[in-house]
Amino acid sequence: MSNSSQSSQDEVFQSRAIEAAIRISLLALLVVWCFNIVRPFIMPVLWGSIFAVALYPLFLKLQSMLGGREKLTATLMTLLALAILITPTVMLSQSLIESSKTLSEEIAAGTLTIPPPSEKVKDWPLIGEKLDKAWSLASTNLDAALEKFKPQLEAIGIKLLSFTAGAGAGILQFVISIIIAGALLVYARGGSEAMETIAGRVMGKQGGKDFVDIAGATIRSVAQGVLGVALIQSILAGIGLMVMGVPYAGLWAFLVLLLAVVQLPPILILGPIVAYVFSVAETIPAVIFTIYSIIVSASDAFLKPLFLGRGMDIPMLVILLGAIGGMILSGIIGLFVGAVVLAVGYKLLITWLAQNKGPAEEQAATEDTDV
Repeated sequence: MSNSSQSSQDEVFQSRAIEAAIRISLLALLVVWCFNIVRPFIMPVLWGSIFAVALYPLFLKLQSMLGGREKLTATLMTLLALAILITPTVMLSQSLIESSKTLSEEIAAGTLTIPPPSEKVKDWPLIGEKLDKAWSLASTNLDAALEKFKPQLEAIGIKLLSFTAGAGAGILQFVISIIIAGALLVYARGGSEAMETIAGRVMGKQGGKDFVDIAGATIRSVAQGVLGVALIQSILAGIGLMVMGVPYAGLWAFLVLLLAVVQLPPILILGPIVAYVFSVAETIPAVIFTIYSIIVSASDAFLKPLFLGRGMDIPMLVILLGAIGGMILSGIIGLFVGAVVLAVGYKLLITWLAQNKGPAEEQAATEDTDV
């Protein structure tokens, strides 16, 4: 009797296990299928969410000025953001196209002339003599110089084309993300409540609210401390380049912006330009421009503490490490995701340590009272 009962229980267990495995497999298949469907939209939606969170305080101020009209406010902010993004992009693109067209026409007609190098170029450390020879050859016999450096020029051209294509795709993605951000701003309150509900299912009600607050504050902090500082550095660099009359100042300022966003020092762009300025300008203006370039490149050292981690109880070092580590791991989007994840992890660790610290303090206090 006991054997038949045991056999019946085994059959029921096996049947339930098989049924559970089938259900889990079907659920996993559905999740993977849904993920593959929405995967092309993940990056634009993430960027849109980041823009919406970063712009939300400004959205509230503008909304109050417009009498609480959410859709009108979101539309105006979206149009303004698109104008800020598209206008300089179009101007820079037109400038590059015209410059490239003029350069190619002059090369084809044989009218392109390169001025000879200054006597100072030969005295530059490490690269002075080689650069002087190559520059002199280009100024006297451009065809021979192009033929001599043809492999290097082709490699540079391929990289520039790849960079241009990537920049174009990135700008298109930002346009889509800004439009998504405008839509998210209209439903910001509902979205915040939905995020609190989802996070509350994992961390508890209070923990979910804390997570949403930390995530929003971290994104705004990184937007100010990383993107804001990068924008300030690029503007300052552009002013200095225009004052010194450096050709294509807008392009170099844009490259400074890209380097600053990915946490590389702008001196990588400004350094060669400083060398160029020394070869074409007087010594005193060149020295002043050199000092100015060094200050611009090092300005993030005192600008980031002013903006990064502002208004948060998370240390600035945690935010900075999260932003840099996230960028290394996941690219530009990792600046924000990494900072948010590390800030939340830090907050959970501090909460856990505080919870474990309480009983120990109570026990120590009791022992002191007994004594």
